[in-house]
Amino acid sequence: MAESEYAIECENLVKIYKTDKVEVVALQGLDLQIKRGELVAIVGTSGSGKSTLLNMLGGLDKPSAGSLTVNGRNLLKFTEEDYMIYKRNTVGFVWQNNARNLVPYLTAVQNVELPMLLQGQKQRREKALELLEAVGLSNRVNSRLDQMSGGEQQRVAIAISLANDPAILLADEPTGSVDTKTSDQLLQVFKDINQKRGVTVVIVTHDLRLAKQIDRVISIRDGRTSSEIIKKSHAEIMSESQGWDEGGEEAAEEVSEELIVLDRTGRLQIPKEYLEALEIKGGTKVKAELDQESGRIYIRKAQ
Repeated sequence: MAESEYAIECENLVKIYKTDKVEVVALQGLDLQIKRGELVAIVGTSGSGKSTLLNMLGGLDKPSAGSLTVNGRNLLKFTEEDYMIYKRNTVGFVWQNNARNLVPYLTAVQNVELPMLLQGQKQRREKALELLEAVGLSNRVNSRLDQMSGGEQQRVAIAISLANDPAILLADEPTGSVDTKTSDQLLQVFKDINQKRGVTVVIVTHDLRLAKQIDRVISIRDGRTSSEIIKKSHAEIMSESQGWDEGGEEAAEEVSEELIVLDRTGRLQIPKEYLEALEIKGGTKVKAELDQESGRIYIRKAQ
């Protein structure tokens, strides 16, 4: 069987949290594909389901239904032992809260060595030093956490996440507690890891300024993949939509175009602001009309 080009594939993915009195649907039919070696940002408002997705990709939570395939394996079929091996060998995780990544009384190099020690790896010191150099901390290897800045601590956390040579690196709001300059520096570390090591990197963030610096941005709304933000020049967008001739000063200006995602069953999730502009509420019957000449689909309220 040929190896899939995708590192991550979600098809109609559902996650339901149940308690005695309430049932919450965190993901409701999410479809998503991420290729091997991609660097992707996932954005969405609080409660949209982006962190739920990341926890399932990290093996920290189990899907309720649908399909979640990582490196050719469907996590819905995993046993507890499968999950343990998966977390140990396939994924690395970087948290926003450094306390979940680091042991405060150890030095940087000792922190990076720790997961390798627990797994019985050999040549731990050599590899830990190499990873700290990869994240730009070769001069801080013997520093304790209280001697390091927040950005430096997060770099240590990134080095730790690479200790098991993961195929996929997951980062949950990794720049949420640092300033803009440090945020840009950390993003460059992720880009270097992606480009030089070929690791698939998925960053969940609410920081749209950070997301704009990443080539592929996926937006999740209400537990579904709703759109992708495609970075293009102003000239490309104008020529596609109006037959506009490229050239001039506008061609150098980079803007973003948001594309609504059509899932495999033909469903569209139209952004809320579009529906509000059309005065269409959820549950309302609508008509879709195709203009054969232009290839455009028009949506209006049914009479």
